[in-house]
Amino acid sequence: MPSLYVDCVGGVAGDMLLASLIDAGASLDAVRAGLPIGGLDLRIDRVERQGLAALALSVVTGEDHAHRTWRDVRTLIDSGSMPERARARAQAAFALLAEAEGRVHGVPAEEVTFHEVGALDAIADICGVALALEDLGIDDVTCSPLPLGRGVTRGSHGLLPLPAPATVALLRGAKVFGVDAVGETVTPTGAALVASLASSFGPLPPMTLVAAGSGAGTWNPDHVPNIVRSLIGEPADPLPRQDGPLILETNLDDLQPEFVPDVIEACLAAGAVDAWTTPAGMKHGRPGITFSALVPADRERGVAETILRHTTALGVRVRRTEHRWALQREFHTVEVGGHPVNVKVGLLDGEVVNVKPEHRDCVRVARETGQSVKAVWVAALVAHGSSQAHGSSH
Repeated sequence: MPSLYVDCVGGVAGDMLLASLIDAGASLDAVRAGLPIGGLDLRIDRVERQGLAALALSVVTGEDHAHRTWRDVRTLIDSGSMPERARARAQAAFALLAEAEGRVHGVPAEEVTFHEVGALDAIADICGVALALEDLGIDDVTCSPLPLGRGVTRGSHGLLPLPAPATVALLRGAKVFGVDAVGETVTPTGAALVASLASSFGPLPPMTLVAAGSGAGTWNPDHVPNIVRSLIGEPADPLPRQDGPLILETNLDDLQPEFVPDVIEACLAAGAVDAWTTPAGMKHGRPGITFSALVPADRERGVAETILRHTTALGVRVRRTEHRWALQREFHTVEVGGHPVNVKVGLLDGEVVNVKPEHRDCVRVARETGQSVKAVWVAALVAHGSSQAHGSSH
């Protein structure tokens, strides 16, 4: 099932997110038909924000100026014809919004009142997003870190600092960052939606992208395109399943132990991914070893010939593994005492889970500098960590 990544380029509001989902392919008719209150309509217009095309959405509310508590809104949503998952998503977002507003104003969530037109806007935006997600078949949602502007805004209770207190309450646990912009970049409704929907906040997870849409806010600042992008794709497995390599093996009871490191080095040079030995009890009670090499299929002959050439073996067995799971790998270069050292990094779903300086590079630098291999290894690890912290890895 497809996943959604909410890319909050300029921030997020309920109407922006809904517009981006419609732009990405959600049916406007399906959203309109599912809204749980009469007298509401949605109007979309194609606009530009800093030269980028996007959809802008506005809610046409008619003459309804009712004040509704959270209890009223919950009853309204339950009485409608929304699909079950869409209803649950809308209720979850409104529940967070009511709790945040209640915490800010010191009243129980059940007694929070959504005022006048804002109540209808919130109903249309939150229920509309839930309906659009259902129409697109979205199971999982992740969200980018959120840009927060500053300043003040006037609400029904007077002047409020930005980000609004309810927005701050809603975004506990979310990744945020400040921007040098005076204005509201994340609204309470937008915050309630991403807080209730997103399983995590961070970079775009691995996916095969299938659709994208952009929703525009009413504000058009100079410093950034005021849009939200909905990126929809099929999740990519963070642990890619790869065709299994070959394992080449031979049993040896008459190879001088001093030659083993040379054989391993020769096999690696011939294309083996890894090579190792295992103690083995041989015939006639002789102690020996099993020499093994992990080899890609296209390097089978070359590594087999290397084993036969550099050991006392008369033959090599070949076993095929079915498959393997592998971390994504990156190689960075750092300097230790002016000498380059390669550092291997293993990533799982974009997260660094293993960092290891290359031992051979550490040995070389140790010889050139007179340091111990351990000291070079630690220095390389520290240099890599520092380069990542400052965004200057090579």
